[in-house]
Amino acid sequence: MPLFTKAQFTLSGSVSEKTNQKILPGANILLKGTGKAATTDATGKYQLTNIKAGKYMLLVSYIGYETLQRQIEVGSDQTLDLSLVPSAFLADEVIVMATRATEKSGTTYKNLSKSEVTANNFGQDLPFIINNTPGVVVTSDAGAGVGYTGIRIRGSDATRVNVTVNGIPMNDSESQGTFWVNMPDFASSVENIQIQRGVGTSTNGAGAFGGSLNIQTSAPELLPYAEVNSTYGTFNTLKNTVKLGTGLIDNKFSFDGRLSRISSDGFVDRGASLLKSYFLSGAYHGKTDLLRINVFSGTEKTYQSWNGVPESRLRGDIQGMNDYIARNGLNATDAANLLNSDSRKYNSFLYKDQNDNYQQDHYQLLYANQLSDRFSFNGALHYTHGKGYFEEFKNDQEFSAYGLPNPVINGAPVETTDLVRRRWLNNDFYGATYAFNYKAASNLNFTLGGAYNEYRGQHYGQITWSQVSSTLNNSDHYYDGDGNKNDFNIFGKIAYNPVEKLSLFADLQYRRVKYDITGNDNDLLPLNVHDTRNFFNPKVGATYFVDPKSNIYASLSIANKEGNRDDYVNANVGTLPQPERLYDVEAGYRIKHSGFSAGINVYAMFYKDQLVVTGKLSDVGASIRQNVPESSRLGVEFDGSYTLSRFFQVNANAAFSRNKIKNFSEYIFNYDTNVEEVNNYSNPDISFSPDAVVFGELVYKPFSGFAVALQSKYVSKQYMDNTQNENRKLNGYWVNNARFGYDFSFKGVKNMNIGLLANNILNKKFESNGYTYGYLSGGSRTDENFYFPQAGTNFLLSLNVKF
Repeated sequence: MPLFTKAQFTLSGSVSEKTNQKILPGANILLKGTGKAATTDATGKYQLTNIKAGKYMLLVSYIGYETLQRQIEVGSDQTLDLSLVPSAFLADEVIVMATRATEKSGTTYKNLSKSEVTANNFGQDLPFIINNTPGVVVTSDAGAGVGYTGIRIRGSDATRVNVTVNGIPMNDSESQGTFWVNMPDFASSVENIQIQRGVGTSTNGAGAFGGSLNIQTSAPELLPYAEVNSTYGTFNTLKNTVKLGTGLIDNKFSFDGRLSRISSDGFVDRGASLLKSYFLSGAYHGKTDLLRINVFSGTEKTYQSWNGVPESRLRGDIQGMNDYIARNGLNATDAANLLNSDSRKYNSFLYKDQNDNYQQDHYQLLYANQLSDRFSFNGALHYTHGKGYFEEFKNDQEFSAYGLPNPVINGAPVETTDLVRRRWLNNDFYGATYAFNYKAASNLNFTLGGAYNEYRGQHYGQITWSQVSSTLNNSDHYYDGDGNKNDFNIFGKIAYNPVEKLSLFADLQYRRVKYDITGNDNDLLPLNVHDTRNFFNPKVGATYFVDPKSNIYASLSIANKEGNRDDYVNANVGTLPQPERLYDVEAGYRIKHSGFSAGINVYAMFYKDQLVVTGKLSDVGASIRQNVPESSRLGVEFDGSYTLSRFFQVNANAAFSRNKIKNFSEYIFNYDTNVEEVNNYSNPDISFSPDAVVFGELVYKPFSGFAVALQSKYVSKQYMDNTQNENRKLNGYWVNNARFGYDFSFKGVKNMNIGLLANNILNKKFESNGYTYGYLSGGSRTDENFYFPQAGTNFLLSLNVKF
C-alpha cells in the first residue's frame, strides 16, 4: 500500500473566528502537496496524521472568511490553533438570519452542521437524519425510512411543524404537512439545519405548534470539486448521487449541482419507491451583496403502503383475521392475502399500479445586501409547482357514487363495477419573503420581516378503467374542486442588551390568512367554504449570561393556527373549525466548554381549542376533528455531549413530558340505534405523545478519520386515540443502531469515505405509528386497530469519493 505510507507526526488544533473566537465547524484544512486534508468537527477541532518531517504550506478555508495560508515546519507532534478573518464578500448565512434563533432570543433550539447531516445521510428521508435530536419520533410507512415518512416533535405531528428552506415555507398550504418523499436526497444539498422546539421565533408559513425546521441549502465551496456517492443496502435500497461545483470563480461567482436517484423495495410487501431529484444553484458574491438562484425538483413513484397492518394479522390471530374478513367484506383474493402474508409485512393493496406519483419543482431567487455597517436587507421570490396523482383499484363501486348513470346491458341496469381511479392534485405556490436588519447600536438590534404567499390548488378525479363502461371518458373529471389560500405576515424583532450580561428579546407578528374552497369534493358533495383569519403572535424572551460559556434563558410565546383542508371540508354545513391557540413558556440553561456542552430546559405548552380526533362524524358521515377547550404539554428536555478522551465521546438527549386533555368527549357510532354515543374522559393523554424519548450515543475514534458510533433510542408507549385505553396503543420500544465511518485521502482524491449504517442491530420488533377507529354493533364495541411495523436488522453501506 504505497499510497498510505506511514508517517511520523500529527498536527491538530482548532479553527475559530479571529474577532470573537467563535468556533468554526466544517472549516477545510489542507496540507499542500501531500493530499492530506481534514474538516473541523462540531467543536471546531481538526487533526492531520501521518505527516513526514519537513516544511509545508497549510491552507485553511471556510465560506464567509478569508483563506488562511501559513508556512509550517513539522518535526514533532504539534497543536496549532488557527483564526480566520471574515471575508470581503457576503456569506449565505444572511439569507436565514431573520428567522433563526440565537442565544439572545430565549428560544429552545438545536443546530445541526453540514458535517453532522452528512454523517447520517445514507439516503433515508430527512426526518430519519434528525431522528437523534431531542423529543423527535419518526416513522416510515414502508418500514425502512425511504418513501413516505413522518416526524413528530414533542408529540406534535408534521402539520404542526413549520418547515422553511432559505426562509421560504415548505409546508403544503392545505394539508399543512411536509412530504419529504417529494424532496428525495435533499439532505445532500443542506448546509445546516436549526430545529426550534415549541413556538420558536417568528417565521414564514403556518404557525409552529410543536417545532420548526429552518433549513439553509448548501453554500459554495472555495475550490472546484466533484463528488460521487453510492449507497446500497437491505431491501435492495440503492442511492446514487453526483455533485459538481466550480468553487469561487474570480472570488465572485459559483455554480453547484446535484443529481440523485434512490430506489428501494421497502420492508413491507410491495412497499417500493423510486425517487429522483436534482438541485442546481448559481450565485454572485459581491463585497456587500449576494444574489443566488436555486432550482430543485423531486419526482416520486411510491407503491401505497399507507393502510398499515390490522392488529389480528400483526398478532397472528387466525380467528381475529376471519372476523375482520367478515366484518369488512373482503373478497377471496384479499382474504387470502391477509391470511397468508407475513404478519409484519402485510400490505392490503394488490393492484400492480397502486402507486402514488408526484413531481414538485421549486424556483428560488434570493438576494441580500449589506447596505451599510448597520443596515442590511435580504429577500426572496419563489415559485413551486406540484402535479401528481395516486392510482387505486376499487371493486364493486356504485356508478351513482361517481355521478354516473347506470348503464343498461341486455335490457337490465348495471349498478356497480370494478374500476381504476386516479385522484389528482395540481398546485402552484408563489410569493415573496423579506427581512430588514438594523443595528442601531452595539447593544440594540431591529429586524423587520415578513412574507406574502399565494396558493392555488386543483383537486380532481378520473376513472381510467372500468369493467363496465358508463358515460365518462377516461380523461374526464368526475369531480373538480379548488383550494385557494392567501397568506400574509409581518413581524418585528428587537434584541436589546441593557447591561453586559443581560439580553432582552421581543418578537411581534401579525398574520392574515384567507382560504376559499369551492367546487366538489371527491364524494361529489358541493364545497363553498370561505374563511379569513387574523392572528397576532407575540413573543418575549430574556437571556442572562452567567459567563462567556453559559447562560440562562426564558421566553413566553403565543401562536395561532388555522385548521387544515380536511377540517374545513368535513365540518358540518354552515360551521367552520375554530383556530387553535398555543401559549408556550420555555426556560433553560446552556453551557459549552471545549470538551463538554449541555443544555437543559423545561417547557409548558397550553392549548386553547386544539383540534383533535374525537370519533365524531359530520352530518354526511365523514370523520372530523373537533376543538377541545383545554389541553397541555409539560416537559423537561436535556441535550449534552462530553468528550471522555481523545478516543471516546458520549452524546445524549432525553425528553420527558406529560401531555393531557383536560376534558375529552369520545363519540362512537352505534349501528344498532343509528345514533352517536358519547364517553367522557378526564385528563387523558394526548394521542401519539410518549412520556419519554431518550437517546444515547457512544462514539469511538481509535485513529484519525475512523469512527464507530453505537446508538440507542427509547420511545415510551403512545396511545392511538385520546382515551388512554391500553387496548389502543403503540407499545414502547428500544432500538439500537451502529454507524461506522472511515475518511481518508490519497493523490488525486480529496476525500474518500466508507460508511456503514446498521439499523436495529438487536432485531427489535416494534411499531412506530398506527391508527384506530371504533363502533358499536350487535350490542358490543369493535375497535379496528392498524399498525406500521418497522424493519428488523438492516444495513446501508455507502462509498463517497470527492475529487
